[in-house]
Amino acid sequence: MEKILIVGCKRTMDSVCIACSRCMVAFNRREGEFSRYKDQEAQLLGILSCGDCPGAGIVTRLAQINLWNKPMGEKPTKVHIAPCILDHCPHKEPIINKIKAKAGVEVIEGTHPYKPENIFA
Repeated sequence: MEKILIVGCKRTMDSVCIACSRCMVAFNRREGEFSRYKDQEAQLLGILSCGDCPGAGIVTRLAQINLWNKPMGEKPTKVHIAPCILDHCPHKEPIINKIKAKAGVEVIEGTHPYKPENIFA
């Protein structure tokens, strides 16, 4: 079974993206980049922020996820990078590179497909 961890932008998660619902809805519906799990068992293990600009603590935060979940025998098998990092973060390249270098699991760029063309849509 796949255990999915989503990594997003702290600032967006705290002030713009209400409860990260778009990522969670996409996961539950198996839409967007989560469509790859349509015919298999997968669980959302957690949603983790980058730690704030410039994402310097992301590797430590990933390690903490493993330590925190170790007593339960849970660890991510895939990491998805949320649109709030992919589309808006000026530090996205170093953040994604650090995650890919240290996660030890597949890192997938993307989560949900729900991006309005304009704010009045």
